[in-house]
Amino acid sequence: MKLAVFDFDSTLMDGETLDIIARETNFADKISDITAKGMRGEIDFFESLQMRVSLLKGIKLETVNEICSSLPIMNGAKETIDELHKKGYKCVCFSGGFKNATVLFAQKLNLDAEFANIFHVKDNVLTGKVGGEMMFSDSKGNMLLTLQKLLDVSYDDTLVVGDGANDLSMFKHAKNRAAFCAKEVLKKEANIIIDKKDLRLILDNV
Repeated sequence: MKLAVFDFDSTLMDGETLDIIARETNFADKISDITAKGMRGEIDFFESLQMRVSLLKGIKLETVNEICSSLPIMNGAKETIDELHKKGYKCVCFSGGFKNATVLFAQKLNLDAEFANIFHVKDNVLTGKVGGEMMFSDSKGNMLLTLQKLLDVSYDDTLVVGDGANDLSMFKHAKNRAAFCAKEVLKKEANIIIDKKDLRLILDNV
């Protein structure tokens, strides 16, 4: 068995979920700026996540779910997942974003599993608080180690794909490390670099 782990925002999905949801607020520019700094590794991921989600307080859950249901799939994502399955890979998504989106994408792309965060909601309205499986800068790396042990998959049989600083922790534990339209901080640790928005180009390297 082999394992392929994909980031969600700007990897399986063409955009940043929080930035798109933020258009419903008066803080869209501020949230986008925090996202960019976090992706470059200039702000701790946990801190950036908390700051951004706090600015979404008051948005209706229904609105969030409507937005997540129409997020754009990255060019080539479905074909890449299908081909990796044929090659014997289990395909998983690790997202510092939210299950409101990743659960839907797991169904659309036929992913084997997804791990993400959860908006805290009260009376069907976002409270500005967040919890979940991917809260910290080392969360993806820790979860990858767990899956490798659970599935008995080796370092050599692991592919990881991401675009930002919070993907660094999982790059440590995979032989094939693809930086997809990525920030420089991640490209430095990659041995596969894709600068065109087409996930199928990864298939040339696995």
